[in-house]
Amino acid sequence: MTDYFPGFGNHVSTEAVPGALPVGRNSPQRPAFGLYAEQLSGTAFTAPRHENRRSWLYRLRPSAEHPPYTAYEGAKNFALGRAHGPLAPNRLRWDPIPAPIEPTDLIDGMITMLANRDPADLEGVAVHLYAANKDMGARAFVDADGELLFIPQAGRLQLLTELGRIDIAPGQIALIPRGVKFRALLPDGEAHGYVAENHGALFRLPDLGPIGANGLANPRDFETPAAWFEDRDEPFEIVQKSLGSLWTTTLDHSPLDVVAWHGNFAPWRYDLARFNTINTVSFDHPDPSIFTVLTSPSDVPGRANADFVIFPPRWMVAEDSFRPPWFHRNVMSEAMGLIHGAYDAKAEGFAPGGLSLHNLMSGHGPDVASWEGASNADLKPHKIEGTMAFMIETCWPYRPTAFALERAQPDYDAAWQGFPKAKLP
Repeated sequence: MTDYFPGFGNHVSTEAVPGALPVGRNSPQRPAFGLYAEQLSGTAFTAPRHENRRSWLYRLRPSAEHPPYTAYEGAKNFALGRAHGPLAPNRLRWDPIPAPIEPTDLIDGMITMLANRDPADLEGVAVHLYAANKDMGARAFVDADGELLFIPQAGRLQLLTELGRIDIAPGQIALIPRGVKFRALLPDGEAHGYVAENHGALFRLPDLGPIGANGLANPRDFETPAAWFEDRDEPFEIVQKSLGSLWTTTLDHSPLDVVAWHGNFAPWRYDLARFNTINTVSFDHPDPSIFTVLTSPSDVPGRANADFVIFPPRWMVAEDSFRPPWFHRNVMSEAMGLIHGAYDAKAEGFAPGGLSLHNLMSGHGPDVASWEGASNADLKPHKIEGTMAFMIETCWPYRPTAFALERAQPDYDAAWQGFPKAKLP
């Protein structure tokens, strides 16, 4: 039996126990083995067929069977509200967060840094960091506010979900759909990384336009896990994020008890090394949209609710061109992270595990050292290697949390000090 099925958004049929999956119907009067049929919808029932996402699950107990939720008192820095009051239009940057001292699992180790919109609006995106040194044991997490894109920076994650198991390492990403329960194990004992929480339209592959039929992230390289389940009758805590707050309840069994499922609303993983980078072969640095892995569209065509963009190893061959990203201001807001290596537009101060924010119309670009190096470089073909940066770009301005504002680097603006004045004839 395969562990993963290839393809983005494919309809998958999978069963962990032979005979558990109904044939020819979704909700038989008596599912096999006394299982419970349950539909999990990721879009409205009447969404167009090409956008409709749903899966049918066949589980040991219905997910509706749970006691009332009460407020969760852990994860003090997760699901923080956006900072209130006027927000200065400053560029911001953060150092990596330190490893926890006390035993801390993924959920209690989540820190909300940036957010925009209210999750109830079904729009916007939030950016979290995580630092954990403990497995999630007899407890699981579920996000009713949005889908979660995991971007490991250090240490592997094993995500045990209702619809299967996903293993990822730095350089890979994984998505847990809205409403899917999961718990996280740390094979290396410690893990650090980023999470983009998308409240809007589901992430999908961007249209390729003039690029044609191939390139960027290819559908075949996304992997959906096969059915897997836990049959554990013991107290199990569920932590749920709903309308921006955290809640908890306790079951008498593991909620990861889906024996079989079919559909196209499911977790997946993707190896960023398989991204087919497109770039210039003549002159100028193209727009960063050519590095888009995933997009969540807004109601305005061409303006994304959220884009996941990467800056991977690639050849630079542009003639008579400033090769790093140029100085720019735009109507999108950019949150940038670094998985490993160095970013070619920032020579210093931007470390793996760190984060930066350039909100809409904030002037930004290379720092002085990067500008000087690129301005004087010998423009022979050059391959950028040993790096992987990414960006969560959005049309909505980000608001840092109070936690984030208190910990921003105090001297980030100095990166753009000391540029010599141009000399006119």
